[in-house]
Parts: sequence; structure tokens; C-alpha cells
Amino acid sequence: MQIKFSLLSFLLLTSLCASAQMVTDTIARPPYPLPGVFNYVDQMPSTDYNIKIYLSENTHYPDSARVHNIEGSVVVKFVVDENGNVTDAKIIKSINKYLDEEALRVVNSMPRWKPGKQNGKPVKVYFTLPIAFKLQ
Repeated sequence: MQIKFSLLSFLLLTSLCASAQMVTDTIARPPYPLPGVFNYVDQMPSTDYNIKIYLSENTHYPDSARVHNIEGSVVVKFVVDENGNVTDAKIIKSINKYLDEEALRVVNSMPRWKPGKQNGKPVKVYFTLPIAFKLQ
């Protein structure tokens, strides 16, 4: 009887671990890397404008986050393409659904950047940007 109980417990535990592994693998799969996109290049992308000022003037604190006193930094990873356009923005550190949406909105609305260059040629480059949300 004890052997049957031990065997049943082992099988149940094994099946739970296997199921948990499948779910974790599905959730943890990152959207990056994209083919043909560099992490580092000779000349990294830059802007003609001050990013901190741009973010402070164009980021709007969502009312739902303000009401619940939610603060923190959302980290957005995106690609600056060969023409300086911001594309493929993704949240890599989330705080709250509404703050995440605002961070994506403001990043996707940024003016063109100076593209990154590798061997003197414009290329696609990843860029990671933290956006701080702090209540006054």
C-alpha cells in the first residue's frame, strides 16, 4: 500500500513539474532577438533632441495609475532602424498595464533618431530605455 502511494505521489509530482515547464517555456520566450539587428555597433543610435526633456514633456501619467499611487520605471526595448525610425517596441520590465501602455505610446511617437552605424553603414540597432513614472 505504501509503495502504491509513493509511486502515485511520484507520478503526480512529475506530471506537475512537466506541465509547469511547458507553461514557463511558452511565457518566457522573448520577442528578441530579431534577425539582422545589432546589439552594439561602432556608432550607436542617437538623437538631435534631449530624450529626458522629450519624455518629461510628452509622457502623460495615466489617471488609473495616479489614483492608485503606482510609481516605478518601465523599461522599453526597441529597434532604431537604418532610417532612424523607432520600431518593434516591447516592454521588458513592466510596472502596471497603464504605465506600460503610456511608455509604449511615448516611445513609438518619438521623432526620428540618427541611426546606428557599423563600418560606416546605417544598420538596425536595439536600444533600451527606462521611463520613470514618479508622482509629484
